[in-house]
Amino acid sequence: MAEEKSELRIYNSMTNEKEIFKPKEPGKVSMYVCGVTAYDYSHLGHARAAVSFDVFFRYLKYLGYEVTYVRNFTDVDDKIIKRANETGEDPLNLSNRFCDEYDLDMTYLQCESPSRVPRVSTHIGEIKDMITQIINNGHAYEVDGDVFYAVEKFPNYGMLSGQRLEHNRAGERVAVDSRKRHPADFALWKAAKPGEPSWDSPWGPGRPGWHIECSAMSACYLTHKFDIHGGGIDLIFPHHENEIAQSWAVDNESNVSYWLHNGHVTNNNEKMSKSLGNFFTIRQIIERYHPLALRHFLISAHYRSPLNYSVAQLESSSDAVYYIFQTLQDCKDTLSSLQQEGTDEKKNVPQVEEAAKECIKKLRIEFQTKMSDDLQTPVILTGALQEALKYINNSLKKLKKKMQKRAQLQLIQSLIEVEKEIGEVLDLLGFLSSKSYAKIQSQIEVEKDIAKVLGLLGSFPTNSYAEVLQELKDKALTRAGLAEDEVLSLIEERTQARLNKDFPKSDKIRTILTAKGIALMDVGSETIWRPCIPSEPLVAEVTQKAPIVEEKQSTPPVDKKVEQEGNVQHAAST
Repeated sequence: MAEEKSELRIYNSMTNEKEIFKPKEPGKVSMYVCGVTAYDYSHLGHARAAVSFDVFFRYLKYLGYEVTYVRNFTDVDDKIIKRANETGEDPLNLSNRFCDEYDLDMTYLQCESPSRVPRVSTHIGEIKDMITQIINNGHAYEVDGDVFYAVEKFPNYGMLSGQRLEHNRAGERVAVDSRKRHPADFALWKAAKPGEPSWDSPWGPGRPGWHIECSAMSACYLTHKFDIHGGGIDLIFPHHENEIAQSWAVDNESNVSYWLHNGHVTNNNEKMSKSLGNFFTIRQIIERYHPLALRHFLISAHYRSPLNYSVAQLESSSDAVYYIFQTLQDCKDTLSSLQQEGTDEKKNVPQVEEAAKECIKKLRIEFQTKMSDDLQTPVILTGALQEALKYINNSLKKLKKKMQKRAQLQLIQSLIEVEKEIGEVLDLLGFLSSKSYAKIQSQIEVEKDIAKVLGLLGSFPTNSYAEVLQELKDKALTRAGLAEDEVLSLIEERTQARLNKDFPKSDKIRTILTAKGIALMDVGSETIWRPCIPSEPLVAEVTQKAPIVEEKQSTPPVDKKVEQEGNVQHAAST
């Protein structure tokens, strides 16, 4: 792509405005994103945060920045302990297992590994040191082995969320503790209870509170002054608000330049939540849809907008991904066959045609301007990228016709350049360089060790376009409840019906398969099939209810501008 890059503007939740991005140190970016509490399989809300910041991570590197990206695991927490008690498992073993499961989900979704992935259990020393500093600076107090942050000591409490201290809803998340000096004071250290993991400290055995962990780990790797802090919009209050207070209590010049927050995932326009039982895990979704279809779905709305989950949206994304990869595979096949002819005329290959130059230019400019305008991924998916794919398909049709040799060579060169530009865009969005979903699954079944398999990923071959297409077809068969042999048998039955001029029967077979998401295409004397959007709604969205998975979250009165700005309607498939 072109060397000149557009000026990056990102939406800062602290100011509720888009701002020009200027890192604290030229050429380098420091970014911390709050990770998951590892006690169960991760759900679509976790997936959206991970993919949103993965796209941002990739784009920052594309812009030429050296990025230090830190994303934590919470592996010491009340919910982990509760789940471990229910299963009879050691809490740290349980959380370690679900950290591995999360890493596997990230591999499926093609999220690049952050620069650092710290865990609470391995940073207890840094957490205790920070609590000690906060106490020594007069902003926390100890009661019976618990340590509480004194929110009234921080004059700017509420600066991120707009949540005024006097409006804090005491007792809404946890019972009011009469030992607190103010109902909004929160725990930095929790005294040990029987059967819980604990560590020695100046205040007695115990473990960290939730909020302190991210302040300590971000400071450990990025100092108290860094560029970007990210997470879900539900973390604005109290988690990120409390992080600001804690960091200020240690260093009153602490500063995060930009606060970024992704929007909720909703189900039928209601936020996915435990109480409604209306959410699904990543693993449940990718049992029926290719991970790339899920990734496409997750970036098909602007990252700050609410994203409504539905089978129709996933079907649309699956169809869009199939179209992209089928177009690229068709291009590869055609170019491969033509390039094998190897005529001497190729020594003087003409320049690409003007239409191709315009196509490349438009895709390049749109990608850079829209991504630099607060990461407008929906526009990328539905705009010039689609025009470039259409150019390839139209050009492939031309190549099937008789052409002068020089014109043919010009069109071949044009296709090579357009395909290359499309590939760069798709790679930056995280759709290329994939490891085979099926191969990873089969290797896990053999090894029975997720961590070991993840360590072997470097030796796995990269998926070809054809392999992705086959995996998409396999998922379509799963959703249709059919084996490929059954589809081929129906195709043969339809072919015989056509030979017998039994067109009502032939049409009925096509209609039945289309209703299930299987499209039949007559190519010459042959009939082939490909996935399509079902003509009738699929009833079985996910055959099982998701296991109960809570998130540490609250619902403050967030400025509506944060959720509403940048709404982009989901892309229809091409």
